[in-house]
Amino acid sequence: MTTYATFTHPDVLTRGVQEGWADPQSDPTQIDWTSRQAAAAIPFDVIDGRPVNPCEQTGIRYGRNELGHWGEALAADAIVTADTEAGLWLVMVERSDGHGWAVPGGHVEPGEDPVLAAVRELAEETCLNLESASRQPLPVRYVPDPRASDEAWMVTVPVRFYLGIMPRAALPTVVGADDAKRAVWAHADSYDALDAHLSTVYGGQVFRAHRAMLRDLLG
Repeated sequence: MTTYATFTHPDVLTRGVQEGWADPQSDPTQIDWTSRQAAAAIPFDVIDGRPVNPCEQTGIRYGRNELGHWGEALAADAIVTADTEAGLWLVMVERSDGHGWAVPGGHVEPGEDPVLAAVRELAEETCLNLESASRQPLPVRYVPDPRASDEAWMVTVPVRFYLGIMPRAALPTVVGADDAKRAVWAHADSYDALDAHLSTVYGGQVFRAHRAMLRDLLG
């Protein structure tokens, strides 16, 4: 007989609802899926009133795991790079939840432009304001987030900010804030160089949800 894992972290049902980052509805069959499907960045199916992850099977068939939103949740990520005499550098933040090092980013608020969300999240997490800088939104992509389930998942709009060529000492100051423990410029001539830099200098690793995206962007 086939068994299916069911799990929703207790924080989702308590702190998540109280703080507003989780759906208060615990039964997904009571949600208006027509509007959520219409707004989705990546189309998904709903079967018997329950959403189905369109990109992977996570091992948790029912429930939201550690995410608050039933179905798709849209995020925006800021990919901030600059060239120096020592190569390419990328802004990274150490997540306060213990999931490692990630590019700055977070949830897109209802009605918010994802590009502006990336600017906002960057400023909140690194104190780096690039509101007037040129940027390039990249195609939306699925995020293989370790906190996801088959009924709650993340997609993101990566937004690239290239600051040009400058001396290493002239890179803008970044400071970890909000839900980032610290923010740094990491050496990123390639994904392997980034991975090695974070491991050697900080004893850390890239957030699993961002590995494929950064491999694609950095090579």
